Amino acid sequence: MRSERGAAAVEFALVVPILLVLLLGIIEFGRAYNVQISLTHAARETARTMAIDNVWGDAVSRGRTAAPSVALATGDFVSAPAACIPGRQISVTVTHELETLTGITDGLTLTGKAAMRCGG
Repeated sequence: MRSERGAAAVEFALVVPILLVLLLGIIEFGRAYNVQISLTHAARETARTMAIDNVWGDAVSRGRTAAPSVALATGDFVSAPAACIPGRQISVTVTHELETLTGITDGLTLTGKAAMRCGG
């Protein structure tokens, strides 16, 4: 029994790095998933506002408000077509560069997309 006294400490020292990498991976994935959902919600709100009001500035403002946890710039929003034509569909794409917490990668480019039929 005396010869195994430090075995638990050695085993713990071997397992801790693996557990830390696993934990950091879970945190990074959860954070990226949260931002992805926020971008999709922002795109949906922007498309919805364009379909109803057809004012790009107001639509982008509503989209930015819909994703408060993500610092979105006006240039992150792209619309196709640029104006909403009644009876047609408008598509909005929101792109954001997410910096990782761990620095394992340079960053992730995440995109949220939405489409709505324009009103009249």
